[in-house]
Amino acid sequence: MNLSEKDFPVPAKLKAHGPARIIAMCNQKGGVGKTTTTINLAASLAEYGRKVLVVDFDPQGALSVNLAADYQDAPTIYDLMMNAGMDPHEAIQKTEVENLDIIPANIDLSAAEMNLVTEMGRERVLDGILHKVKDEYDVIFVDCQPSLGLLTVNALTAAHGVLIPMATEFFALRGVALLIQTIEKVKQRTNPTLKLDGLIPTMHDARTLHSREVLERLQEAFPDDVFKTAIARTVKFPDATVARKPITTFAPTSDAAQAYRRVARELVNRGSAA
Repeated sequence: MNLSEKDFPVPAKLKAHGPARIIAMCNQKGGVGKTTTTINLAASLAEYGRKVLVVDFDPQGALSVNLAADYQDAPTIYDLMMNAGMDPHEAIQKTEVENLDIIPANIDLSAAEMNLVTEMGRERVLDGILHKVKDEYDVIFVDCQPSLGLLTVNALTAAHGVLIPMATEFFALRGVALLIQTIEKVKQRTNPTLKLDGLIPTMHDARTLHSREVLERLQEAFPDDVFKTAIARTVKFPDATVARKPITTFAPTSDAAQAYRRVARELVNRGSAA
């Protein structure tokens, strides 16, 4: 579905920055375009003059590989979680995209759940870290790992809202209900103001009946939550990954780049970003 800028106008420039709306990018199923969506949605908002921080919260570190110049030897989100006295600015890196910064991650993060299990307030560790920098940004995206463990609970506890990138495939559809249940549990126990900011259809192939039917079922089940723009499959996404660039800079005039810009405008229009 193609939308013009009249549907979701280019957002006005901001006179000041912060405090940030923190958005957890979640889906317990892997391979649904979650990290790709985090990168390109963040880059699109940065294009519109928003100051954006992305937090790699997945031990696989795919977000860091794509955006961070130095993601192996530099301080990471794991270091911040294990050292409460550490200044988050020590781990924040600028990316090649203007207005877009990153806190990277690597495989060390896989030990975080085990190390935090006996800690008091273990669900609020990330919240404490982001609280120190949220006034400097307009949006903070947390790219969660594909699971519903303690790291994801940390992200949901710190967040104001949740975005669910979801491939328009049947098996991806089955997992959404479980994720919604987890969001509700977090609302009841640690973060009563958490809200679902929406579901972003990804990896969509409008040529196939299967993909169209899944999108229709998704829209029927969540009529107010599904974003109007579905992100189509394209070879440009893996090409952009190899180039370690967002699609908005790798192929700025492509349909894929325009699609993520539409999603960014809709996010602002929904009031889920400044």
